[in-house]
Amino acid sequence: MVSWLANIILGSGSVLGRFLPISSIASNEQDDPICLCPLQEERYRNLRLRMEVQFDGSRLDHQDALKQLWRLAYPNREVPPLKSELWKEMGWQGCDPSTDFRGGGYISLENLIFFAKNYPNSFQTLLHKTEGSRADWEYPFAIAGVNISFMLIQMLDLQSVLPSSKAGVRFLELLGEDEKAFDNLYCIAFRMLDAQWLAKRASYMEFNEVLKSTRNQLERELALEDIASVKDLPAYNMLM
Repeated sequence: MVSWLANIILGSGSVLGRFLPISSIASNEQDDPICLCPLQEERYRNLRLRMEVQFDGSRLDHQDALKQLWRLAYPNREVPPLKSELWKEMGWQGCDPSTDFRGGGYISLENLIFFAKNYPNSFQTLLHKTEGSRADWEYPFAIAGVNISFMLIQMLDLQSVLPSSKAGVRFLELLGEDEKAFDNLYCIAFRMLDAQWLAKRASYMEFNEVLKSTRNQLERELALEDIASVKDLPAYNMLM
């Protein structure tokens, strides 16, 4: 199974705990002031609210979102029951995908749906592992997606009232240009992870190492000058 992946996912319960009010001025690692415009504040607050929502298998809208993901992934197939062995084909651990969001959250499902809707070719390529010479023991697509969501949350320091990491501070700038900056960055990170996977000729048990390399590469790209939006990142071209 994929219990090794659970080491990446945050512990059970709320991702953020109780919200603290967002201040328009904070400090980063170099003690430089971070000044957010009202638009940035609003978008960051909305992102944190999304992160607070836990997946609830009893909610009809959450069930509908899971079914939507299936339809996007397999448009020519009937949606299976919410508990079915068929979900394993997408890379969930068992027959009930709702259990794989424990300690994660609804935002990871939103990220997968966003990826499938906005970059369908890349989504299908990664889902079906159609590029490159693959390991006999591949990473499970859906669980990898959940881990990428929360790798980004950690990397960007989004659990804080305001991010203090260099990547997080840069992300706040990008959020002012693109309300969907987090979702777009997620898609880039997933494509980047798969490229790293192929380059390293990695197999199942090396997923954590590949995820760490993906994070390092993403941090380097976020540190580049003249990046005004997520779509300016060099790795964004992999999605097109």
